[in-house]
Amino acid sequence: MKIDILTLFPDMFRGVFGQSILKKAEEKKAVTYNLVNFRDYADNKHQTVDDYPYGGGAGMVLKPQPIFDAVEDLKSKSTTNPRIILMCPQGERYTQKKAEELAKEDHLILICGHYEGFDERIREHLVTDEISIGDYVLTGGELGAMVVVDSVVRLLPGVLGNETSHIKDSFSTGLLEHPHYTRPADFRGMKVPDVLLSGNHRLIEEWREKEALKRTWERRPDLLHEYPLTEKQKQWIQQWENEK
Repeated sequence: MKIDILTLFPDMFRGVFGQSILKKAEEKKAVTYNLVNFRDYADNKHQTVDDYPYGGGAGMVLKPQPIFDAVEDLKSKSTTNPRIILMCPQGERYTQKKAEELAKEDHLILICGHYEGFDERIREHLVTDEISIGDYVLTGGELGAMVVVDSVVRLLPGVLGNETSHIKDSFSTGLLEHPHYTRPADFRGMKVPDVLLSGNHRLIEEWREKEALKRTWERRPDLLHEYPLTEKQKQWIQQWENEK
């Protein structure tokens, strides 16, 4: 996968992409990162990329020309049709399902905004997706782009040491993930559940399924609205309801 990131602050990404899984993914040639300062595409001698909004108002608005030119240049060098993603608070709320969808692409172009916002023609005529990582406003789109890249790259084939590691992640199954424990079995009197030490894989899987469901029911019941509950799972929930 190739990932181009249009940003006025490319240095913000270097530390993030140079560490941990994101670095290993690039070393394994699963992904290539390309940081593009779209100020380099400005068509004026001062490399201005923003201007006052028509109609007045506070703040500055990113001009269409530098971003259009940068994206068109990147597309001309691509062998596939890239997904062009605008990071903005008005976009679709980001989910694991969206990450899994984007991980199937060969080429992503992420556009990080700044200032008061974008010229609307960028949104209407250039991008294929608009993404928000939550209902709050950040100084710019850079942190959101990092979140998207991290969540997508870890899903690429060969990136994680265990190819099944992400399958039971929270949200991948539709439920939050079950609790995890490691050694020692008894830490300061806090003990690991006996079932996890039993060696009975059927009982362990059932415990994990039940705990994942219970954690979701307690913390994110909204996720269960569209989750296809089995009869057994419905009985567990009814039991917990009765115990409240």
